[in-house]
Amino acid sequence: MAQAVKHSNKVTTHPLITDHDVYLFKEGNHFRLYEKLGAHPMVVEGKPGVYFAVWAPNAKKVSVIGNFNSWNRDAHPLICRWDSSGIWEGFIDGIGKGELYKFYIVSTRDFYQVEKQDPFAFFNEGPPRTASIVWDLDYRWQDDEWMKHRHSKNSLNAPISIYEMHLGSWKRVVQEGNRSFTYRELAEHLPKYLKEMGFTHVEFLPVMEHPFYGSWGYQTLGYFSTTSRYGSPQDFMHLVDCLHQNGIGVILDWVPSHFPCDEHGLSYFDGTHLFEHADPKRGYHPDWNSYIFNYSRHEVREFLISSAMFWMDKFHVDALRVDAVASMLYLDYSRKPFEWIPNHYGGRENLDAIYFLRRLNEVIYADFPDVQMIAEESTAWGGVSRPTNVGGLGFGLKWNMGWMHDTLAYMAKDPIYRKYHHNELTFSFYYAFTENFLLSLSHDEVVHGKGALAAKMPGDDWQKFANLRLLLGYMFAHPGKKLNFMGSEFAQWSEWNHENSLDWHLLGFAPHQGIHQWMKDLNRLYRSEPALYERDFTPDGFEWIDLNDYSQGVVSFIRKSAHHQSQIVAVCNFTPMVWNDYSIGVPHSGFWREILNSDAKIYGGSGQGNLGGKETSRQSFHGRPFSLSLTIPPLGILFLKRDKGKKEK
Repeated sequence: MAQAVKHSNKVTTHPLITDHDVYLFKEGNHFRLYEKLGAHPMVVEGKPGVYFAVWAPNAKKVSVIGNFNSWNRDAHPLICRWDSSGIWEGFIDGIGKGELYKFYIVSTRDFYQVEKQDPFAFFNEGPPRTASIVWDLDYRWQDDEWMKHRHSKNSLNAPISIYEMHLGSWKRVVQEGNRSFTYRELAEHLPKYLKEMGFTHVEFLPVMEHPFYGSWGYQTLGYFSTTSRYGSPQDFMHLVDCLHQNGIGVILDWVPSHFPCDEHGLSYFDGTHLFEHADPKRGYHPDWNSYIFNYSRHEVREFLISSAMFWMDKFHVDALRVDAVASMLYLDYSRKPFEWIPNHYGGRENLDAIYFLRRLNEVIYADFPDVQMIAEESTAWGGVSRPTNVGGLGFGLKWNMGWMHDTLAYMAKDPIYRKYHHNELTFSFYYAFTENFLLSLSHDEVVHGKGALAAKMPGDDWQKFANLRLLLGYMFAHPGKKLNFMGSEFAQWSEWNHENSLDWHLLGFAPHQGIHQWMKDLNRLYRSEPALYERDFTPDGFEWIDLNDYSQGVVSFIRKSAHHQSQIVAVCNFTPMVWNDYSIGVPHSGFWREILNSDAKIYGGSGQGNLGGKETSRQSFHGRPFSLSLTIPPLGILFLKRDKGKKEK
């Protein structure tokens, strides 16, 4: 039944929020709230205007203030619906797209009154200004071909190599006050670059509106709004569209774990702790000085799931990387004894957050079966990437934080000591198939004094570059999808600074050119060899040759495609020594071609290798009927593939 809405001494009948919408909302199953709440330009009874709706169940007065009424708190009051939904609504004629507005809320409690940004706004003023902007999401998409086939690009048995980047510091225009590229400028340059480099996807640090630029977007307030720092929502749509037209998938970082305390935002929204827990032991995050969502409230779950749905629906996003999942799962996360409240079983698990995450993934995959949900989860919680019907959280992929920590700790050691830490290198293989893992060398590893990847490597400059090539090659050989942060593809020396552009001038120097070419060739090999991606998550895609040669710092293994139709042998040498006549066992006779060698001179290496490949010997080795006698380059990795066109001598 349509609801009569009063505004400016007039009554207008408007059907945008129906009884069925309210039923779903109160039940906890309305996941497209962005179509109903917020500000929506429309025509009612022949009059153009804007329909406003906001959830504020503990308010005694709500009005819309803006530049159109000189921010008069009494000019345009909203009406609270009769159905106990807590939704206030109203239609204001004579205004439209581009108007600035806020909600003025007077609470039923403690005489609290406040001006709030619209939680469902599609566009907001750039900080430090805090008003929302009436906007539409009209856009003519031209990515039909990508959308038609993206299931094959996002599949778990597809090659996924992600370029993680921060929009504001990838490239800057120094001549214009060191300003960031706009969305439109990025659309001109980024797709071509990613295509040239061979990446399959790009992951943006949060693009949602955030008040503090230095948070990199992780202190989100605009859960339905792209940041206005780089342009309009349509400008960002254009960037996504161009990436899709160039065959690049788009992943967004998304933060449902906490939100900032800014007064104009979600905190204490209607004079009560509406979005956050009231008890600071559950509602306040000590690490980030932010509030934690109250996942026990179904309206809050709907708000967050609607946000996830929004980016898939309106912006054609191909995946969401869910930030800080571990902080959601554990009630005692980053808390001392007696600073947290156990669940009703006496445990530390956040049962409400677990329910929310499972419901989130069920809803998203039901509506968008060709996308991926990716968890940044840093503990050993079981079943993060397993279906909810078998007790999992329902994510498609999980970041392998253990691999990252152990591998970087191993690589940072002087090679003379690495043999005493061999287990740090091999341990990840023992659990590699317990989840659908994504290997990440992310922004978190190159900030806060940690140094850039190249700077972490030991030795002189030549050894640092060789170690970095080895690290990247080992990553691409290891089971799991791949993610690298911007700058690592050309060995950025300095750690990432969000206020400046990457050091693109380094590409004028040969060692950095070598790393750049190495990353291109790794992506090319990775995408062209099914053995390196088809069986990332099942043990039948991997087989050790030798994991025990810690004294010489060598590991060797086989990657296999589906039905073992193709096999790639990877041999890694983590010492600066050249190992001549090094024997490894292989399963098949014939000529094994050296398809990639990190020590090739084109990459800045010393040129040690096997002159294109080696024939097998009939001598068995490593429990296999044939063997290869190889030259293993210093701090290098070899990729070998049997040439089926050549026979054994």
